[in-house]
Amino acid sequence: MPPFERSRSRLNGVHHDSNSNIVTIDVGGQLFQTTKQTLSLAGSKSFFSKISNSDHAAATIPFIDRDPELFSILLSLLRTGNLPSKAKVFDIQDLIFESQFYGIENLLINTQSNPSQFDAFNLEKSLILPLSGRDSPSAISTTPYGSLHVAHGSKITSFDWSLQRKATILTQFMAIDSLLALSPSVAAAGATDFSGLQILDLDKGFVRDTLNWENVTRSGSTVQAIGASSEHLFTSFESGRRNSNCIMIYDLDNLLPVSTIGHYEIFGAELDSAIPSTKLQWISSHNLLMASGSHSGPSGVSGNIKFWDIRSGNVVWDIKEKVDCFSDITASDSLSSIFKVGVSSGELFFADLRNMDCDNAWVCLGDGRKAVNGKKEGNGCKVDSHGNQVFCSKGGNLELWSEVMINSGIKHENQLPERVFRKNLMGRVKDMGGNRINNFCFGGSKMFVTRKDQQCVEVWSSVRGF
Repeated sequence: MPPFERSRSRLNGVHHDSNSNIVTIDVGGQLFQTTKQTLSLAGSKSFFSKISNSDHAAATIPFIDRDPELFSILLSLLRTGNLPSKAKVFDIQDLIFESQFYGIENLLINTQSNPSQFDAFNLEKSLILPLSGRDSPSAISTTPYGSLHVAHGSKITSFDWSLQRKATILTQFMAIDSLLALSPSVAAAGATDFSGLQILDLDKGFVRDTLNWENVTRSGSTVQAIGASSEHLFTSFESGRRNSNCIMIYDLDNLLPVSTIGHYEIFGAELDSAIPSTKLQWISSHNLLMASGSHSGPSGVSGNIKFWDIRSGNVVWDIKEKVDCFSDITASDSLSSIFKVGVSSGELFFADLRNMDCDNAWVCLGDGRKAVNGKKEGNGCKVDSHGNQVFCSKGGNLELWSEVMINSGIKHENQLPERVFRKNLMGRVKDMGGNRINNFCFGGSKMFVTRKDQQCVEVWSSVRGF
């Protein structure tokens, strides 16, 4: 529709000076006055910029045929950067639709789902998102401002940032093992029993592209893990015959292959080369790709953690895991560390990324006296970092680990100061326990949690929204 449906002539008592900084607008028969500076905060492509930059004659007032009550809420958002308390009487969907009309949905998102509002110590279970069908979630992924994609069975269900709108598509997979959100409407998905990485348009429900690795045996290649940086998409492939694996690097904009790293052809009993990378994480502070994988055999669980310089294709740090191998592992840019849960002990360990040449870099943050007795107490435990905190699932509970700043003067052999982390249990008493947590991730101001045999997603939030 045109910017202004019609204009009103000058009304009694209303002076509209074209040289004035004051702008008068008629919305649905109600007059509003604001400044050009306020309207300019909406951005150059917004509806409001058309009003502030219009060349209406001094005797006319622009008229917009929209709801004046909703307009007043959005005008307050422009003025203060926050929604007024009276916004709670409106449905969030009405505000979203209206903000889309005026071209300022990004401002609404910024107030309701901003990552800076995330407060780990005040997270509480606030919402349950039900999923259709009988399948439990196998993978979840989020965008920075809180859009959520959930893989369950052969389906992917997507929620917008407000978690009010959802859509479900059916994929070609029997089950999805790896899922990565590339945008609110696009995701990369793969499975360990289906060849190729699929780039899915979640709005229209079709496959945009399929990425494959042409291995020597031409047997098809299954996806073991997906990761991304701001420029590249990383995919760990294993050949259908399970005798070779590699990590493919693609340009994130055009999805064309850039290079291949970690290409291993398996001969005889070379166990290390037989382990494909099952987790990929980009460490932006060091420009390194962390690739990890493990294998369970008669002698226990073993694995490796490699840090790749993708420009040279070389490994700059290689950790062999044989005693208390990781059940899960993550890297934290802000803490300059990597963290793992020992599969045998179930304890949390960290290694300082500034100490990459140390032979035994792991430091136990839990009970270091716990014997490795082969019981696999850490089996199924998950670990992830967000901001300056580390989150670790143990059964149905979540632990929150934070670094405590001290000035003890104690230094280790590598001359790095001693680091101390402390643990807190998350949530209220009624939030604790339940089925084993099998996935959790972060988006916007929220944390999302899935549990074994439950057909839903828990939303944990520290911000009171609508």
